[in-house]
Amino acid sequence: MTPRCILPEKVYAGYIFDLDGTLVDSMPLHHRAWRMALKNNGAPDEAFLWDEFVAHGGMAAPDIVADLNRIYGLSMDPEAVAAEKRAHYDALLETEQLPIIPETVGLVRDLQAKGIPYAIGTGSVRHGALNTLRSAGIEALFPIIITPDDVPPGRGKPNPDIFLLAAEQMGVEPTACVVFEDAEPGLQAAAAAGMDGITVGPAQG
Repeated sequence: MTPRCILPEKVYAGYIFDLDGTLVDSMPLHHRAWRMALKNNGAPDEAFLWDEFVAHGGMAAPDIVADLNRIYGLSMDPEAVAAEKRAHYDALLETEQLPIIPETVGLVRDLQAKGIPYAIGTGSVRHGALNTLRSAGIEALFPIIITPDDVPPGRGKPNPDIFLLAAEQMGVEPTACVVFEDAEPGLQAAAAAGMDGITVGPAQG
């Protein structure tokens, strides 16, 4: 099986991990929840197919809805659709156990053993992030979890705020951090924060 990412040889002072698609293979479940919520709110069938979903990876849910309104000429309520999507995702999680991504979770365990600071910086709200971590059985690994709930509205990825706050809570200078991400908005946020970025690829056979 092809590795999802190549771990850096360089040792950083702080490590930041996106969650969905980077630590946990939750993206297909998120996509199903999105499609259900969007269909119920009048989005056309061609809206938010897989490639468009992936291109919005890491963005806060209300920001995604606002962007889809712009693209498709819709007037969906961003907060209401985001809340419905989260409800669908939570319901799907009740019957699914999400798998971890071994390369990144293995690195986290190594960092924990060595006492090197690390954190999660995710586009999911805290409630959803914790549910995802619980489903994968790794919630106890992460003392620092930064979500859109922790930064001003509209300042999620691709803005750097989530990653900068993660660095602050780790007590590490942003330029001494590396970010692991599976989506372009998150990599843009890492670059804007002055951090190195490493791409975590999709699952392959």
